[in-house]
Amino acid sequence: MTKLGKKARKFAKKHLQSVLKKRRKQKTMFKRKTPRDKGNAAEDQAGSKKDLPIGRTEDVVGDTSLDPIFSDNDSDSREYASSDSDGFLSEDSSCVYDAASESENESDQNGGSALLGQNREIHLELAKQKKKLDSLKEKDPEFSKFLESHDNLEQHRSEESDSEEEAETSKQHMLEANHGSSNLKNGKVLTSSTIDSWCQLVIEEQNLSVLPNLLNAYRSVCHYGSDDGLDAMSHWRIHNSKTFCKILKFMLHEADNIFRTLIGVSSSSCKKEAILELKNTPKWKKSKPLIKSYLSSTMFLLNQVTDSEILVFALTQLRASTIFFAAFPSLLRRLIKVTVHLWATGGGAVSSSSFLIIRDVALLLSSNCLDTCLIKTYKAFIACSKFVEPTNIVHIRFLVDCLVELYSLDVQKSFSKALASIQQLAKILQQGLKTKKKEALKKIPNWQYTNCMDVWVKFVSANIRDHDLQSLLYLMIQVISGVAHLFHGPRYLPLRIKCIQMLNQLSSSCRVFIPITSLVLDSLEYIGSGKPDAKLGNPFDISSTIKVPKQWLKSQCFQEECVLSAIELLSGHFAQWSYHISFPELATIPLIRLKKFHEKLTAESLRRPVKRMIDQVEQNVEFVNNKRDEVAFSPKDQESVESFQPNTCNGNAPFTQYYTDIIKRSLSRKEVTKSELAQKKRRKQKAKIHDKSPGENINVEKESANENVSTINGGRDGRKRKKQRT
Repeated sequence: MTKLGKKARKFAKKHLQSVLKKRRKQKTMFKRKTPRDKGNAAEDQAGSKKDLPIGRTEDVVGDTSLDPIFSDNDSDSREYASSDSDGFLSEDSSCVYDAASESENESDQNGGSALLGQNREIHLELAKQKKKLDSLKEKDPEFSKFLESHDNLEQHRSEESDSEEEAETSKQHMLEANHGSSNLKNGKVLTSSTIDSWCQLVIEEQNLSVLPNLLNAYRSVCHYGSDDGLDAMSHWRIHNSKTFCKILKFMLHEADNIFRTLIGVSSSSCKKEAILELKNTPKWKKSKPLIKSYLSSTMFLLNQVTDSEILVFALTQLRASTIFFAAFPSLLRRLIKVTVHLWATGGGAVSSSSFLIIRDVALLLSSNCLDTCLIKTYKAFIACSKFVEPTNIVHIRFLVDCLVELYSLDVQKSFSKALASIQQLAKILQQGLKTKKKEALKKIPNWQYTNCMDVWVKFVSANIRDHDLQSLLYLMIQVISGVAHLFHGPRYLPLRIKCIQMLNQLSSSCRVFIPITSLVLDSLEYIGSGKPDAKLGNPFDISSTIKVPKQWLKSQCFQEECVLSAIELLSGHFAQWSYHISFPELATIPLIRLKKFHEKLTAESLRRPVKRMIDQVEQNVEFVNNKRDEVAFSPKDQESVESFQPNTCNGNAPFTQYYTDIIKRSLSRKEVTKSELAQKKRRKQKAKIHDKSPGENINVEKESANENVSTINGGRDGRKRKKQRT
């Protein structure tokens, strides 16, 4: 091995991932060890900023990033570690146990349960029958010979069954020995028959003395396969997968009803006061360790399991027991952390069921829980919304809708957090406008910034009619319009279109006029100067991009998509004010600019929709002018001007019908692009497979040859049919 040079060693120290990892570990350890002198800590942080590599300069600026918006104390990890060890319960020695490793002396000592009393009676009856058989043996020797032959057969069968059970237990002992369990010789193997008897005692006979044993078994199931060594605390060992599933299903399905009957709370009551009032009662003191064991084990299960079906089942069953977390603050914080993580990263049913628990916690429990839920969900959304692709765009929209619903539960409390987040967006935009540096400008045209704007636009649009959110509205309008004016190049047309969509949404929901025609028409100036390249005709999804590559600017699909989306935005803006008395003045300048743009266009596929747009706007101008001629009041009469709109709002305006047609066409166009993109992905995957395996290329060639033969034969058959017809 040759030694690296001086420059190569310097480059490796700055840029290699292993070196960066070591530096991160050293920095965290250094911060933990020396929290005494604040001045030294500040100097160390300043020095660490200087030592960062060139590619990490974006993370140095802490005042203008979206991550540290809310101050949240994440010092719950120490409490989580202590709460995990509270799950083991002291078991009742008088419980029924049915396994191969059990001795007769243990069963004789357990005489406290009802089933053992029944067993004694059965033993007495068996002893009486045995005496009768002995007397019959003395009287009839042939009968005794028959019994001896029958006993030999039974002994042979029992030896075979015992050997099978010993083989199974030996396999299990070998597996547990590989896991390193120290208490293997003293452990008991749980079988499905034992679990069935325990479940029958708890449900049918209401004998709750077995419940600690079930909870310990459930705890061992939840910690099965973990590396933290908690299995050694419990002396139960799972026999097979059937027993594993029985314990898991029974506890998740029946635990909530059992605990409610123990403490005397009905299933319909979902208020935290019902639990907090029972804290000093003897019922609660008896049932508190049982409930805590169940909740902590379930929390550990949610952290360990990766199967989506088990996660959805566990989350839906745990949702019924949400009020029990009011008595355990550490477990409650842990529940919020786990469910927020599953909500943000799970997807599908896992995300929806996790959000239902978050929503119940925010509604049913204390106001502090609402604050933590708002902070943690928004932070998780920021972390997950950095990258948007066609595969996860539906999940991002779902997260946005969930955030809007959660923040709408208590708008007065959410107002301060929304204001802080929007102000942070405004600070980032202000720094970009002032400095015009690449580091500051990179923080704006990205998915993280755009998705945060989308969240607060939808929040304001959903709640402005019922609450006073005018300050948030005007601040959001300034931020969105600033972003749209800052990035005015042709490559940022998708970002401008998204900003105009947000402004349209705010205008329609808040009934406020926002001038967007100049933004739309300015973006059309970059299109139509030359002929589009028909060779670059690949489908283009404008909803999953922010910055367009250079090779896409002259493509025909991109230019068509931009023109059609601009027409859709303009028609949405005009449709909102198409019944207003000032619509002719509103449409004068846009009509002039649209006609100039129509003259510049060379592609006929782009000229037709623009010409149709111009005709429809002119028809609506004539429609409103005719209605204005029939009016006798002056423009100064504000009340009469406002009453003009509902008199003409009969749905027969020509522009309304045109706008509905535009929406239908845009939806069908998006579906077509999605299907084309999916086909393109399939072709790429097939091409990769063919490149890897040459044998499959032969099969594909055979299939294509068969298809050609079938088409030839089909053509011959068609010719024969034509001849027969003639």
